[in-house]
Amino acid sequence: MSSMSQSAQPDSFLFIAAKADGGKAFGVRPADDEGVLARDLGREKLILLRSYRVPAWLAGGQGELPLKDQGEATTQLAALLDRGVPLVESLDVVAEAVSSRSRLKVARMRDMVSQGRSFAAASVETGAFDGVTAAVFGAAERTGDLAGASRQLARNAKRRLKIRETATTLLFYPLIVLTISAFVGLFMLTVVVPMVAESMRQMLPQGQSLPIATEIMANAGMWLRTNPLLALGVVAGVLIAVIVLRRPALAFGGTVVRTLPVAKDLALAQESARFFSVMAAMSTGGVPLAEALGVANQTISHPRLRDQLDKLRTGLIEGGVLKVLIERVGALPLATRRLPVAADRAGDLDSAFESLAEDHTEIVDRQSNRLLAVLEPALIVLIFILIGSMILALVVPMLTLSRSAFQGLSG
Repeated sequence: MSSMSQSAQPDSFLFIAAKADGGKAFGVRPADDEGVLARDLGREKLILLRSYRVPAWLAGGQGELPLKDQGEATTQLAALLDRGVPLVESLDVVAEAVSSRSRLKVARMRDMVSQGRSFAAASVETGAFDGVTAAVFGAAERTGDLAGASRQLARNAKRRLKIRETATTLLFYPLIVLTISAFVGLFMLTVVVPMVAESMRQMLPQGQSLPIATEIMANAGMWLRTNPLLALGVVAGVLIAVIVLRRPALAFGGTVVRTLPVAKDLALAQESARFFSVMAAMSTGGVPLAEALGVANQTISHPRLRDQLDKLRTGLIEGGVLKVLIERVGALPLATRRLPVAADRAGDLDSAFESLAEDHTEIVDRQSNRLLAVLEPALIVLIFILIGSMILALVVPMLTLSRSAFQGLSG
């Protein structure tokens, strides 16, 4: 699958085009050749004047459609195909419904389908959808229910957007608090602490010095004031290291999250919601359970859950019974394990998976609110450690000086 995608990657062109009002348009676009580029620009009422082949990375937009566009595209496909609109014409409408950055990719899919390629193959070769979504489209084309699969994928995209928004909200609050605290702490360290420390040094009796903690903070603040470029270079180096090592850093962060008391429940709920959404889409397309598990398991990054689900799939392929095998998936709650068994007996697995996806999306909301409730006092403690330590470093010597002055007056 990856080789197909790579071989189908278009070239990139720097182009100059004429607008309808006589003006000029410039840009970089991916296209198979100059003829395709001219046709793509023509859809936007632009006339290609000149083009130059450039490195592919300059064009950008080579990845999947943004999740919002995926949701809009599958929603439109489901509505149009349900009404009997041919797939090629449906893709024309979809190209107008998505954002401008996704329009060309949908247009390329439309061209491939009009030339006889399957929709699943076009979605893979253009890179518009991930492998899991393309597999759902492929299964739906085999069963003749592309509209149903599109409808299910649209619901899946909406769930993923909701989970992403929840995660963004969860990160946004502590990020704002920590950013404000960092600026306040930096101001105190570079301005307030050195100034107050210098004043206290002048008030100290000869031979006495400030406490070690106060001296360290004052010296650190003065160093930052006198060496701002070097400090910025250190920060930039740390950021570059984080970017370069982002994969192991993210893997380590995921391991830490899965061990924290509240965060681990949220991480499992997110993984489960994504898994059951894919299972619902695959089941709706008539894909056998073992095959659907093979695709859905690719979306799981939780090591324990993925290992148990892989064993479940292997057991089903070897002729095992779902009722017995699913009881070994201890990472899922008991009620979650029992529902697919009952649905399998009733022959309604797709509804069960859909219900489980909705339930786990709601669990993500509840667990996110619970985690926020835990983060608030934790952030207060962290702010006290960052800023309170500076305040204490100033207050302690002040109290010492005040006591010494009072004793001097008393004497």
